[in-house]
Amino acid sequence: MPVLQRDKRCMLVRTGHSPPNLVSTAAAGAVAMAAAMGFGRFSYTPILPGMISGVPLSAADAGFIASANFVGYLVGAVLAAYGWAAGRERPVALLSLLATAILLAAMATTDSVAVFAIIRFLAGVASAFAMVFTSSIVLSHGAAAGNDHVQAAHFGGPGAGIALSSVMVLLIGLGFHDGPGGWRADWIGGALYCAASLVVVFLLLPSAPAQSAQSGKEPALVWNRPMVLLTLSYGLFGFGYVITATFLVTIARLSATGPFVEFLCWFIAGLTAAVALFAWKPLVKLLGLGGVYVAALLVEAAGVLATVALPPSAAPLIGGALFGATFLAITAFGLQIGRKLSPDSPRRILAMMTAAFGVGQIVGPVVAGWIAERTGSFTVPTMIAAVALVACAALVMPVIKKIA
Repeated sequence: MPVLQRDKRCMLVRTGHSPPNLVSTAAAGAVAMAAAMGFGRFSYTPILPGMISGVPLSAADAGFIASANFVGYLVGAVLAAYGWAAGRERPVALLSLLATAILLAAMATTDSVAVFAIIRFLAGVASAFAMVFTSSIVLSHGAAAGNDHVQAAHFGGPGAGIALSSVMVLLIGLGFHDGPGGWRADWIGGALYCAASLVVVFLLLPSAPAQSAQSGKEPALVWNRPMVLLTLSYGLFGFGYVITATFLVTIARLSATGPFVEFLCWFIAGLTAAVALFAWKPLVKLLGLGGVYVAALLVEAAGVLATVALPPSAAPLIGGALFGATFLAITAFGLQIGRKLSPDSPRRILAMMTAAFGVGQIVGPVVAGWIAERTGSFTVPTMIAAVALVACAALVMPVIKKIA
């Protein structure tokens, strides 16, 4: 046995740790992300039409509640950036999944818009904690092993959760015949799913992140033109993507397409999101990171516009497919570009980009709900979102060679 391998093995024996199985680690990440993101954040989208008619809610109310969740997510992401959870990543991640389950169930207990907003704010904090601390464990082991498939599987989890949430809402809707109480059952169903996911993650998630050689305080960011334009683009992307992410199924409901199309548009969005990173990855060598980022933004703009520009029977399906195929890829590639532009301060640039993105996705639902309330449809806010996504691409075009 080589000396280095023997020393490493002896160290693992002495510390009581063994290298985790990458398959089970990736599975833990995917299941956790499906619960925290697919259900904890995005199940609001397929449940919302039932709430609008059953509570009832106005479009402005719906946008306000959605924004409260995104405010909570931003707060959670910022809080998670501090060092208070070092060495406690696993218990914090598990407790956050438990909190997500409890808060999903709590949505079924009230009719108050203000209480809905508080619950969704707290759910945003919980989902951010679950995402950040689960990712810190799973992605570190994938990186230590040099295995890109762990990252792709991990970030495919939200898409799988989106698809599963749409199936759940469809089945519950059939059982309740789309009655006024169906939306409450939807939230309870999501809570049960998250509780079951917690058990799986508890069994599979490694005990701690892999050891990293990087330590010490990062230097301050040195802002240059590419970094400024990328951060502005990423923040505007938060605005452009979130309107469709929040109201796609509601748009299908208002078009009277029927419950199967409502289910299918979000289901397709989830499936395409689950495989998006695998699908876009081969294009990175051809177009570069910057080129893929721009291409995905333009494809998403086309998908967003399709949700209101095509015939109602096809619009949400095509729009959902293109939306799902791009939004997670844009998120991942945008952050990857940020790390490339600021290699000495990766955490700082990711924090700044996440903050910009968070502001965009907080503003988006409020603006969309307000405009829809006054125009009677989501056509105008959706067109604004598509224009915003084109602007995202245009912002980085002048410096694309530097971020290729």
